[in-house]
Amino acid sequence: MDAATIALISMAAVALLAIFVFISYVKAPPSFAYIISGLSKEPRVLIGSGGFRVPFFERLDKVYLGQITVDIKTEESVPTNDFINVDVDAVAKIRVTPNPEGTRLAAKNFLNMTPAEIAYQLQDSLQGNMREIIGTLDLRSLNTDRDGFSDEVMSKAQPDMAKLGIEIISCNIQNVTDREGLIHDLGADNTAKIKKDASINRANAERDVKIQVAHADKDANDARVDADTAIAIKNNDLALKRAALKREADTAQADADAAYAIQQQEQQKTINIKTVEAEIEKTKREQILSREQIEIKQNLLSAEIEKKADAEKYQVEINAQADLEQRKRVAEAQKYEAEQRALAQNAESDAARYRLEQEAIGIKAKGEAEAYAIQKKGEAEALAMDKKAEAYKKYNSAAVAQMMIEVLPQIVENVAKPISAIKDVNIYSGDGNGISAMSGNVPVAIKQAFDVLKSATGVDMADIMRAGSIEAKTTRNINLNAEAQDVVDGLKD
Repeated sequence: MDAATIALISMAAVALLAIFVFISYVKAPPSFAYIISGLSKEPRVLIGSGGFRVPFFERLDKVYLGQITVDIKTEESVPTNDFINVDVDAVAKIRVTPNPEGTRLAAKNFLNMTPAEIAYQLQDSLQGNMREIIGTLDLRSLNTDRDGFSDEVMSKAQPDMAKLGIEIISCNIQNVTDREGLIHDLGADNTAKIKKDASINRANAERDVKIQVAHADKDANDARVDADTAIAIKNNDLALKRAALKREADTAQADADAAYAIQQQEQQKTINIKTVEAEIEKTKREQILSREQIEIKQNLLSAEIEKKADAEKYQVEINAQADLEQRKRVAEAQKYEAEQRALAQNAESDAARYRLEQEAIGIKAKGEAEAYAIQKKGEAEALAMDKKAEAYKKYNSAAVAQMMIEVLPQIVENVAKPISAIKDVNIYSGDGNGISAMSGNVPVAIKQAFDVLKSATGVDMADIMRAGSIEAKTTRNINLNAEAQDVVDGLKD
């Protein structure tokens, strides 16, 4: 073999060795345990370290080593030691025992399981241990000593968990409830006791405070009495001293008053002498003053008389001027009033004249309107009469007969109306023809009406009636005058 071949073989061997090392070397993280088994009787455990496994001859499995949370709940109520059904909710923290033996035991039970799967596998066992512990405790202990309850659950469950390679880290009681509300009642009882104790403590404290306040008030009162006594003693001493001083002062004042009275009498004597002298001098001066005042009053009186006369004279002049001015103003006012009255009379005359003119115009217009209305009414009536006359001219004998025929039923009705108004009839007739005589008056009345129409219009209604009879149509012996014939022809038309 040449050197090149040897080199290639060597390179291939090195490459194969590198691939083998790469494939067979494994390194376990801290949170997992790698279990290598296959060639030896006891599997090798790698935790946070590396190692080799022979491909195709050894297998690699994993066990989770981290913390796992397991919810432990009593699905049904569990009776306590005092036979009270309770529901307990707890949380347990577990992990695989961190040693090779625990890892091997966990590998036999939880190999390649997720944390949730491991928690599910252990949940029933932990619930059973907790139910056993609940049965050994009473309701008050469950609520007041939850740490002891969780410690007992851990102590009870730890041997079973150790057999599976599991270690219980902690167990916490989340909630304890009962369906009867006894826990609430216990809380209310405790609350009442706490309130009672608090009230007692408060009362005791208030009592102590009042006692201390009373002692303080007593001490303060004693101090105040002592102070008042001392003040009274001091005030008494002060009053005595003041009385002694006042007595000395009064004695000195009396001496001074006596000396003053003597001095005052001497002075009063001197004052009296001076007063008499002054009165005499005063009298003299008053006499002189009286004479001077009389002269002054005389002068003032003369001046007042002259001043009053001048004032009266001036007042007369002023009054005369004022009266003259008043008369001028009255004359002007009278003149102005006369002018205004004249203007008012002229205005009233103009207004009356205008009113008469307007009334005359109104009367004239009214008369013209009435005359025009009368004229138009007369013209209308004349025109109506002309129209009526023309209409009457157009009426022929047939029209007149037609009108008569139309009123003929009314004539007959009016003729028969007196007879129909008769209620009771008493007939006194010797021949027994009273009723026929009475009914025979109706044709007579109708004939009289026909005669009146004939005399008024020249139309014989009897001939008109016979003209339409069978006799006239068969024998034709009935002769009508011209007017009756016109009536018949008109009826035929």
